[in-house]
Amino acid sequence: MNFFFDGMGGGMPGGGFPGGMPERKPANTTELYETLGVKKDATQSQIKKAFHKLSKKHHPDKGGDAEVFKKISGAYEVLGNKEKREVYDEYGLDGLKEGGGAGAGADDIFSMFFGGGGGGRRPRGKRKGEDVVHPISVSLEDLYKGKQIKLAVNRDILCVKCNGTGAKEGASGQCKTCNGQKYVFKTQRVGPGMIQRRQVLCPACEGLGMPAGDRCVKCMGRKVQKEKKILEVYIEKGMKAGEKIVFRGCADEAPNTIPGDVIFILKPKDHPEFKRRGNDLLMEKTITLSEALCGLRFKVHHLDGRTIVVQSAPGEIIKPGGIKCVEGEGMPLKRDPLERGRLFIHFTIKFPEGDQLNSDALDALKAILPEGEDVMVTDEDEVVDMVSIDKSEFGKMGAADKDAYDSDEERGGYGQPQGVQCAQQ
Repeated sequence: MNFFFDGMGGGMPGGGFPGGMPERKPANTTELYETLGVKKDATQSQIKKAFHKLSKKHHPDKGGDAEVFKKISGAYEVLGNKEKREVYDEYGLDGLKEGGGAGAGADDIFSMFFGGGGGGRRPRGKRKGEDVVHPISVSLEDLYKGKQIKLAVNRDILCVKCNGTGAKEGASGQCKTCNGQKYVFKTQRVGPGMIQRRQVLCPACEGLGMPAGDRCVKCMGRKVQKEKKILEVYIEKGMKAGEKIVFRGCADEAPNTIPGDVIFILKPKDHPEFKRRGNDLLMEKTITLSEALCGLRFKVHHLDGRTIVVQSAPGEIIKPGGIKCVEGEGMPLKRDPLERGRLFIHFTIKFPEGDQLNSDALDALKAILPEGEDVMVTDEDEVVDMVSIDKSEFGKMGAADKDAYDSDEERGGYGQPQGVQCAQQ
């Protein structure tokens, strides 16, 4: 959490209110000190040391309790700042909420200790950092058999020396020029009688919120350091394109922020032999006319390295473009990898080379194949012969004549210019 405080102001002396508002119970001004385990007259250095000691013990990344760490951080946000501490010592957390220098963050601090905003506003927790998304290229074999991949991710983690405060031990950690706000306002004359006021990074602290002399020597005030983390990505059998493998909280860390997730999205490569749809596989197979008519047997090298022998039933005829399937030889089901989809096979028939068969082959085929249509030819019928031709020739005959007719129509018909009519007699 980042807390921004607007400075002193607002409260009436002694905690009273105008208009006869009833007086409150005495404010609790010791709870934050008890949270850090220090006395009320502790020095700023003692408060900071206590915070560092407790934050190391209770940090969630080191197995600590997140709620306890949240309370410790909230207490230090107040007691670690001289002005906020003075307001708290006199008015307690209520004083911070009601304009005593707390600004927008007071509602969060209040909720840490009392479980609610108290002022009708919704309490705000830590925001979550951005997720990091990586596509991961996998083969169809990986999705069939499953696979474990180790991937290195470079990310930011909270500085181990300063626990993400950015300040060295014993330092105030706050720039006096910008009061730790990282920005200052700059006024510039832009014309006669006209000035421009804009927000810029504080030149004294370079936008880090603390002077150079107070910065942690390890992270140089940036509060984070780089870490190379190895993630073991497990690809389950039967996973599909676009599925996500999520590593919770493994993205960049930042102070007062819940780390985002690292998300890997599966992107399968094309396979030279198989295509996948759902849990089914499809392959193409070219066979001879003899195999299509007389039966066939062929080998398939499967995705898991097995060799399966596929065969047709006795007497089965496979037609051109026919599709057969083998049960249980498709992709494994993700939640039940012992169950698998189907393997579909699309057949193409390869006919004999050349355009003619010899008389012996013709006689042999006629003896076993069904007879064709018996056509009687009369003297009035005209018998024609077929020739081989490419299908791309279809429609080309007469295309030039059609263009000529189109040109005549555009001229108004029969070679006469369009729009000119015969004179009436």
